[in-house]
Amino acid sequence: MTKNKDKSAINPVREEDFPEWYQQAIKAADLAENSPVRGCMVIKPWGYGIWENIQRQLDDRIKATGHENAYFPLFIPLSFFEKEAAHVEGFAKECAVVTHHRLEEKNGRLIPSGELEEPLVVRPTSETIIGDSFSRWIESYRDLPLLINQWANVVRWEMRPRIFLRTTEFLWQEGHTAHAAHEEAVEETLKMLEVYRSFVEDVLAIPVIVGEKSPGERFPGAQNTYTLEAMMQDRKALQSCTSHYLGQNFAKASNIRFSNKEGQLEYAYTTSWGMTTRLIGSLIMCHGDDDGIRLPPRIAHKQIVIIPIIPKPELEADILSYAERLAEDLRKQVFYGKPVSVHIDKRDKRGGEKSWEWIKKGIPLRLEVGPRDLESQAVMVSRRDQGVKEKQSFSIGQLIEQVVPMLEEIQQNYYNEAKAYRDAHIYRHIENFEQMREFFTPKSEEKPEIHGGFVLAKWCGDPATEEMLAELKVTIRCLPIEQSGTKGRCVLTGREATLDAIFAKSY
Repeated sequence: MTKNKDKSAINPVREEDFPEWYQQAIKAADLAENSPVRGCMVIKPWGYGIWENIQRQLDDRIKATGHENAYFPLFIPLSFFEKEAAHVEGFAKECAVVTHHRLEEKNGRLIPSGELEEPLVVRPTSETIIGDSFSRWIESYRDLPLLINQWANVVRWEMRPRIFLRTTEFLWQEGHTAHAAHEEAVEETLKMLEVYRSFVEDVLAIPVIVGEKSPGERFPGAQNTYTLEAMMQDRKALQSCTSHYLGQNFAKASNIRFSNKEGQLEYAYTTSWGMTTRLIGSLIMCHGDDDGIRLPPRIAHKQIVIIPIIPKPELEADILSYAERLAEDLRKQVFYGKPVSVHIDKRDKRGGEKSWEWIKKGIPLRLEVGPRDLESQAVMVSRRDQGVKEKQSFSIGQLIEQVVPMLEEIQQNYYNEAKAYRDAHIYRHIENFEQMREFFTPKSEEKPEIHGGFVLAKWCGDPATEEMLAELKVTIRCLPIEQSGTKGRCVLTGREATLDAIFAKSY
């Protein structure tokens, strides 16, 4: 990861205090801020622009697999949750509940009034309310598969909030499908996992480990949960997306039945899968440096900023006109299927001040144009994947010819750097629980250094053994899809084991 040793825009730097660096990087990039409601966030235009790009590009991929978008209510009757015991147990401590439907003034204060006959849960996830609709929409095998997605907000009460990573309200998409056969539903679950993997790696430039969740980490009510696990620069894991095979559990709870080809009634097999605004947090922590965030060009809200350098008022019109012509030429270039996105920063600020602001925002390319550039028909180019003092002069023709390859190179560099960092911190030498304890225990509790990483070790598969990890604040992140097939000893119990597992601290 790049680091400017002489000066950094973010204080503290990552090595000194990674959590505080993260908060300051968000502030410096003007991505989001805390709201007056504890645990909620205001996503500002630069941050929301990233989310819009995530939404547009992932939505295209979801629709390309045959899914259609719909929208379901924010409020879910409490009785719907009670139908699925494991599901409600998993979410009970996170639910916000509406119990009244109006406010009345009393002694100068507004108090809740009009108690509801049945409490309403503010959507933490939509399996139950969507299942109710599916039970009416599905009658015959001819109605299957039913492939639905929705973009929405959800609420899960959060005691230790952190912007983008853990907030009480966050944005997401959630897919829900119903199928006539077990095999079709399993195929759907894995298909969508691959859609997520290709999006996260190819667009966000974040390398991931694809795997199945252990029983202790499985989605409440699911038979199988699959995940993408990414390593952040503090060597903790961040679950990027999940895809769940629900079997017939939710179909039975919601009475989702269909008449098969023989005329017999069967319960459908269902899936659900989702991705959230937490991916923005992943982008920050995976690619950022001590000067702020770094956005891969394929997801950046803007890919290029042109900064006019105007030393004298009488030069303003000519330099701005030059910048406009340059922007027009650049927008004619096609990067990743779309015109290159260019912004001209015309604010009345010094060029150096504006440049630092864009560095902190993580824009891939900064172009400076001043009197000398106008005279020589050139432009000064700075790349965010290089040191802040590195600049190179290009003629207009050279820049137009090289801008798309340059953006692709930055995209690939970010992925390569993140993958090299992750691979260097996957450890295979941990053989027993005491070694695991030593590995995950910081030397100083007062000021823990960046330590740890991913431990790849054998696990016996006994769900009860997962409780041993609680004292270390470690979990089994996943059982990688690609298993070695070799025999060994369980890192927790010493029993014979064949399963490969990734152990890590996580967000």
